[in-house]
Amino acid sequence: MGSDDALFGIHGTALQIRSQRMSMLASNIANAATPGFKARDIDFNKALDAATGQQAGSVDDAVEGNVGYRVPVESSLNGNTVELPVEQTQFAENAVQYKTTLQFLQGRVDTVMQALKGDQ
Repeated sequence: MGSDDALFGIHGTALQIRSQRMSMLASNIANAATPGFKARDIDFNKALDAATGQQAGSVDDAVEGNVGYRVPVESSLNGNTVELPVEQTQFAENAVQYKTTLQFLQGRVDTVMQALKGDQ
């Protein structure tokens, strides 16, 4: 683990994983009409465990090891597995979780800044 773990805990890693997940979900949405496109997603909890557990590796390795293809509820004729409402919901949920993590980290930074300035 890095030197920022005492200050940020797992939240810095969580933010990186959420960012990569947001990109993947955005790609799914962007390719909703692409024939043969297979929607993918990151299992956030497994990726976080892989990145922060006893056998912790890099965030990129943890993410790559926990990417899976989405199984659609309804098959499309063109082989595309993107279900737009599902992807939009997952994207929105992930965005809220990303913002919450970011706000937590900002609070930690603000606390440290106040301590350094001697504010009470």
